[in-house]
Amino acid sequence: MFTVEKACLVVVDVQGKLATIVDDNEVMIENVAKLVQAMQALEVPTLWLEQNPSRLGGTALDIAQHLQGQPIAKMAFSAWQEESFVKKLKETGRTQFIVTGIETHICVYQTARQLKEQGFEVEVVVDAVSSRTKANKEIGLSKLNALGIHSTSTEMILYELLQRADHPQFKTILQLVK
Repeated sequence: MFTVEKACLVVVDVQGKLATIVDDNEVMIENVAKLVQAMQALEVPTLWLEQNPSRLGGTALDIAQHLQGQPIAKMAFSAWQEESFVKKLKETGRTQFIVTGIETHICVYQTARQLKEQGFEVEVVVDAVSSRTKANKEIGLSKLNALGIHSTSTEMILYELLQRADHPQFKTILQLVK
């Protein structure tokens, strides 16, 4: 079970024009934004990544407006290949990673896979990831599931983190998912 004490959100490359052309992009962006806001309310850290930002642009404004700090720029498809990501990840002290972003079959897949290989618990939020095509998203999720990386949804992971209806942030989270 994922808990607020162990979890960390990883937002992968929801940026620039690509964020506007991936399959079902509006739902994906909306759900990533909900997750970011929920993690702040729950005091769960968020690590956010941008692939080659000088070429691809910054994180989508609907998400970026809720993020604190600076994004981690990367050139590798897997965030685990970037020293700055590994350093920030270790600083969190967290062992459970909730992965969102684009593209499911490339950067999300490679990042989640390497996190799992490092011994971390990893779940991918199906309604908060996307690829340019639905087929590539499905292939990415299928390969992740075959590696033992479970799929979840925005609501499912948030209620899992809450665990109880009397959690102090229950009403805040409820407003986000309505």
